[in-house]
Amino acid sequence: MTSLAAGAALLVLGVGAPDLSPSQAAAAERPHPARHAHHARPQRGKASYYSSRLSGRRMANGARFNPNSNAAAHRTLPLGTTARVTNLENGRTAEVRVEDRGPYARGRILDVSPKVAGQLAMRKDGTAPVLVEPVRVPERDQRVAER
Repeated sequence: MTSLAAGAALLVLGVGAPDLSPSQAAAAERPHPARHAHHARPQRGKASYYSSRLSGRRMANGARFNPNSNAAAHRTLPLGTTARVTNLENGRTAEVRVEDRGPYARGRILDVSPKVAGQLAMRKDGTAPVLVEPVRVPERDQRVAER
């Protein structure tokens, strides 16, 4: 009886599944334009920076964290996004590449490497109000193996 029920379920699933052409299937896999446009908007908020003690740990994109890189963490920008970050207190700017997820501290929108924190002159205070302006946004997350 269980094989009969399983067969009936497969039949129903097969009949109920939409038949998409290759172009429709490809279109369904592409990101929604509104979502992509959302990622390209500038964002204001507070940035902090990674501790150098995290050196060598794996980031969300699979690479190991290097404190001397331009790495950054953002919760929603696609991995591989390049962004210009401006410290709103002093006007200093730096270019970052989103390679990790976070920060998860309340009120923060970006974590940057110690190198970038130095470029933004925010190491003393540990945090700074910033403007994050995406410059290049990939269609989807870029992992280390895809570069």
